[in-house]
Amino acid sequence: MNRPKNTGFADRLSAAADAKKTLLERAAQARSAANSPAAVERRTAREAVKVARDARIAERTATKLAVEARQAAALAAAQVAEAAAREAALKAEQEARDAEFAERTAREATVEAERQAARDARYAARKARKRKGR
Repeated sequence: MNRPKNTGFADRLSAAADAKKTLLERAAQARSAANSPAAVERRTAREAVKVARDARIAERTATKLAVEARQAAALAAAQVAEAAAREAALKAEQEARDAEFAERTAREATVEAERQAARDARYAARKARKRKGR
């Protein structure tokens, strides 16, 4: 160990006082260096760089948000158009089914009327034959 062999209490007190004095001088020197014009200029330059960086980041973020908003609007418009087309197709399909049903119903009614007329004609012919035979 590097400690002097014969150190007394007074020597240790003076060494501690010297160390404290040195620390205080260094702190005062650092404080004066921090307040020097060159240090103030460096801090100002760093602050300007930081502000410029923050402005660029904000600009990039705003641009990104604008692009995302445009894409979202385009997607929403496409979805609305697709939904409208799908709705129109479903409506046309339903109208076609309704028309086909109406046509089938009309055809069945016509066929049923023809059957009824044929049956009525047969009945009338039978009655006519019965009356002739009397």
